[in-house]
Amino acid sequence: MSSPVGADGRDAGLQPERTRLAWRRTTLSCSVTAVLAVRQALRGSGSPVELAGVAVIALLWLAFLWVAHRRMRGLAAARPGAPSPRAVLAATACTVAFAVFAMAVIV
Repeated sequence: MSSPVGADGRDAGLQPERTRLAWRRTTLSCSVTAVLAVRQALRGSGSPVELAGVAVIALLWLAFLWVAHRRMRGLAAARPGAPSPRAVLAATACTVAFAVFAMAVIV
C-alpha cells in the first residue's frame, strides 16, 4: 500500500483543490452580493451619492476578483505557498467594505 506523502515529504492530498474551490464559492457569493447592492442602489433616485456607491461597489468587486484570481492561480502550482500578507489584507478589506455596504443598505 502506498503512502499519500510524496517524495518531497509533502502530503499530495486534495487540500489545494478544496481551497481553490472555496475561493470560487467565495467569489461567486461576492459577485451576488455586489449585484444585489448595485440593484438596491439603482432603485433609488439616482443621486450622485448612490452612483458613487455603485462605483465603489464595482471597484471593490474588481479588487476582490483580482485577489481571488491570483490566489487560485497560486494554488494551481505544484507546491502552493501561503498567501502574501498584502493579499490577505486586501481580501479582508474587501470583505469588511462589503459588510459595511450591506449595513448601509439595510439601515
